[in-house]
Amino acid sequence: MSDVKILAISGSLRAASHNTWLLRAAQKFAPGGMDIEIYEGLREIPPYDLDQDNANDRPAAVAELRRRITEADGLLIATPEFNYSIPGVLKNAIDWVSTDWSRTEGLPLLHKPAAIMGAAPTNFGSVRAQLALRQVFVWTHTDVVVRPELIAFRSHERFDDAGNLTDEDTIGLLRDLLAALAEKIDGK
Repeated sequence: MSDVKILAISGSLRAASHNTWLLRAAQKFAPGGMDIEIYEGLREIPPYDLDQDNANDRPAAVAELRRRITEADGLLIATPEFNYSIPGVLKNAIDWVSTDWSRTEGLPLLHKPAAIMGAAPTNFGSVRAQLALRQVFVWTHTDVVVRPELIAFRSHERFDDAGNLTDEDTIGLLRDLLAALAEKIDGK
């Protein structure tokens, strides 16, 4: 595998988010040649506004996210589950990067290889959130890794107090998911 650049996005704004911890674990367990950069600007993305959704009027935080997704070889998204779906802040960010009303800028998510994972303290983890995100990505024509699925249910049992992923089964699934993402990128 040649060097690939992955932009990782946590759908959680919490400081001690298990989903952000999953992304940090991805950095640690990434295969050689894969550089994973965690996006820290989700909190700065304003509510979607069609009146501002053009190259001249987009908020700076949105323009930056669009640029970073465009430049990345792939995406890695870790999402919690809120009300059987993805968090509003994550959906909002996707709304901002899924458009090109001028038909001149390009669509950052179009055919972009992406992997989805999630962590939650419940027994079902982020199953429904991941399904909801997959449905969104059908519309954006994002090239999502189908297998393996990484659903870190009872996530509080999978990390130590410092936020390190300690569960060997989850580590194995994470490695497999990253390998599948690398394969999808190489096949692009």
